[in-house]
Amino acid sequence: MIMLMLNKTNWTPASFILNGVPELEDMHLWISFPFCSMYAVAMVGNCGLLYLIHLEDSLHRPMYYFLAMLSLTDIVMCSSTIPKALSIFWCHLKEIGFDECLVQMFFVHTFTGMESGVLMLMALDRYVAICYPLHYSTILTNPVIAKVGLATFLRGVFLIIPFTFLTKRLPYCRGNIIPHTYCDHMSVAKLSCGNIKVNVIYGLMVALLIGGFDILCITISYTMILRAVVSLSSADARQKAFSTCTAHICAIVFSYSPAFFSFFSHRFGGHTIPPSCHIIVANIYLLLPPTMNPIVYGVKTKQIRDCVIRIFSGSKDIKSHSI
Repeated sequence: MIMLMLNKTNWTPASFILNGVPELEDMHLWISFPFCSMYAVAMVGNCGLLYLIHLEDSLHRPMYYFLAMLSLTDIVMCSSTIPKALSIFWCHLKEIGFDECLVQMFFVHTFTGMESGVLMLMALDRYVAICYPLHYSTILTNPVIAKVGLATFLRGVFLIIPFTFLTKRLPYCRGNIIPHTYCDHMSVAKLSCGNIKVNVIYGLMVALLIGGFDILCITISYTMILRAVVSLSSADARQKAFSTCTAHICAIVFSYSPAFFSFFSHRFGGHTIPPSCHIIVANIYLLLPPTMNPIVYGVKTKQIRDCVIRIFSGSKDIKSHSI
């Protein structure tokens, strides 16, 4: 009886078992190929973008500084989950330590929040560039960019840290098998036999404070941008102004579409959507933006495209900066 009481109040597992994609265990090897390919493209693309922005003087502008923040966020975001997922698929290394699981949870949620925040900052950047072009360089100075970037990062850190404490305090007596490829807050909390109401409520609050606020700012920014673009007299001017936003709009679609699907399917999909679909979408949410953002910005942004062409053509116009 004493041991039973201890198990129900204080039991914390030494490790969890990440079970991968439930119901599709026999297909893990096949699932790993697109995961690995997308991760490779994401790493090469984002590291290449960071190198290019550092190297090219013409890219030392606010828009590209925000893009560098997005690339760095994407690298950390997908690297916090995909290597472990691949080790599950390829080597059946499913075990993850309890503290290691909490650290992974912190990184996943912090940098998904950072991704949303940087997209919001990029929307504000486009708003200033289009609506106040003459004051663009004086409003978005390097110190301002550094401060808003740091504020966005700290917002995620301070809002996500409580997740780790709320999760660590719970007693776990429903086993230690997580039907996922990584440690997600609610996936871990659902293994507890304690009261997780606080976890659920706080999770919704964080989603509103980060996602809700960022989406509101993006919506307001693009409403003002649309009004400014429509008011331009020249059709060419309207097309040129709006074309500067197409890459960012694509990044928003790639980031928020899987997030919205996951959010609404969990709450309104009931048992009609299989668990394997939820897990795959959750991984796509972490993989699709890092994979597609460098491609979209490379194709849609003339300055980046020109720099890449000059590099591959062996031009000497690009100068590296000595440290």
